[in-house]
This record gives sequence, C-alpha cells and structure tokens, in this order.
Amino acid sequence: MFGLTSQLRRASVSIASNIVEGCARQSQADFVRFLDMAFASAREVEYQLSIAARLEYLPTDLATTLNDKVVETSKVTYGLLKSLRSDS
Repeated sequence: MFGLTSQLRRASVSIASNIVEGCARQSQADFVRFLDMAFASAREVEYQLSIAARLEYLPTDLATTLNDKVVETSKVTYGLLKSLRSDS
C-alpha cells in the first residue's frame, strides 16, 4: 500500500511538472517531448488508481472521481500533443 501510494504521488506530480518544464523549453520539439512524458505519467496514474481500487485501498466513488479527472487530463494532453505534432 505504501509503495503504491508513493508511486501514485510521484506520477501525479510528474504530470504537471513535465508540462511546466516543457513550456519552459525553447523549442516546440522539446515541449512535445515533455508533453509525451506527461501523457505517459497520466496513463500510469490511471493504471495505479485501478490497482488501488481493485485492492480496495480507495472507496469506489473516490476512485471513480479521481479516474475521471486523470482521464480528462490525459485527453487534453493528448489533444495538445496531436495538435503540436500536426503543426510540425
């Protein structure tokens, strides 16, 4: 439980951190690379939430709410990635 909690926190923070770091880079290619990492971290959080729910570490309603938020984050991040890649 403690390992999963730690990994969930790290992956969650990684989403925003990679977006911010990518914005600070000088090239669009760098921004895309960091967005790609943010997207991967979001998918990692989705998976870890599903594990936590199956192991009953989280109440079902909380797991659903959190999953909905990370799915929306994934969709927005993927949409931005797709848009930036088509500009290249």
